[in-house]
Amino acid sequence: MKIGIYGGSFNPPHLGHLAAAESAARYLELDRLMLIPAGIPPHKQLSADAPAPVHRLAMTRLMGAQIELDTLIPVEVSDMELTREGKSYTSDTLRLLHERYPDAELWLLMGTDMFLTFHLWHAPEEIVRHAGLCAFGRTERDGEEVFAPQRAFLGEKFPGCRIVTMTLPNLVEISSTELRAGMVSGESEKMLAPQVYGYILREHLYGTNLDLKHLTIPQLRPIALSYLKAKRCAHVLGTAATAVKLAEKYGADAHRAEVAGLLHDCTKKLSMAEQLALCERYGIVLDELEKKALKLLHAKTGAALARDVFGVDDEIYNAILWHTTGKPNMTVLEKVIYLADFIEPTRDFPGVDTLRRTVWEDLDRGLLMGLEMTVEEMQEMGSPIHVNTLTARDYLRGKENEGKA
Repeated sequence: MKIGIYGGSFNPPHLGHLAAAESAARYLELDRLMLIPAGIPPHKQLSADAPAPVHRLAMTRLMGAQIELDTLIPVEVSDMELTREGKSYTSDTLRLLHERYPDAELWLLMGTDMFLTFHLWHAPEEIVRHAGLCAFGRTERDGEEVFAPQRAFLGEKFPGCRIVTMTLPNLVEISSTELRAGMVSGESEKMLAPQVYGYILREHLYGTNLDLKHLTIPQLRPIALSYLKAKRCAHVLGTAATAVKLAEKYGADAHRAEVAGLLHDCTKKLSMAEQLALCERYGIVLDELEKKALKLLHAKTGAALARDVFGVDDEIYNAILWHTTGKPNMTVLEKVIYLADFIEPTRDFPGVDTLRRTVWEDLDRGLLMGLEMTVEEMQEMGSPIHVNTLTARDYLRGKENEGKA
């Protein structure tokens, strides 16, 4: 197994880190990538505005999830240096990783500056005994003229060491210092993955201080993405965009539709224990099926979180609340969110194209079709069906029959 190790302060993790990690992982054909935020960097002091370790770890996890989605290479984000006392020496980290993975081929990933000063690191001879070095240049200047002399020097100083160097083309160099300085003005957004930028805004890091209860859509969008697994971001963005179009067609409020679409899955990634903890926190009463069905809980906890954290009104709250089960006599906005979630562009299941056509022809007929498809799927799986889904379907069937009478 070939494992890449990429450490750093990640203060914050930015698109330069992401691009370098992805390029090196593909070039080395890694089986796994480990991202390790430093607790106390040995080569520099953390900036005065550096977030607490828990935040740097969370942001690195968001970046790691995006790398895994982009490369299909498993990514592990480790807190081993954050929880270890003293300076975060790479030699200590690699010794532990070698003990954990004695048969693995380890590669240490680093930027140009780190590579050019590698011989000055703490215990470099122990590092090269356990791992190869993969250095990447982040600008066109970081080519062979820079790398070749240091490669030769290190090869002589540490005989037998493995060294790979590469230049990342067309990548703008990102200064973490300048990035942090531009955070409050919003200039730094373009240098960060949306999920990471959203996390910074939502946790008020680096001097940002948005009022989360009075956000514009451009402000809310990355914050909403920061709650999600990377693979769910496209679905949520698709749901929000589809909800706006449906709202405009069928007379619901387009702004409320977009907010509800962005927040409808904000607690989706939480475990059963985490969902139940939120239910207790918000005083959410569950029926017997909901106590056992994880899939049903995120609508209730998501609606509660959206109201608590973002101050959404009752219309948005209820649209999120009913987007999973439905209910009889839904409002137009509730129907819009239920169906936008069902038919957004990334959805791909038997019958989805027919459902999409029906929804755009008639909202209620589309809603009935969606509910019937859900009931049929649950029956085929042998799974219990929530009573609200059944009564919503029966309510619409009754309305349809009335119309035919």
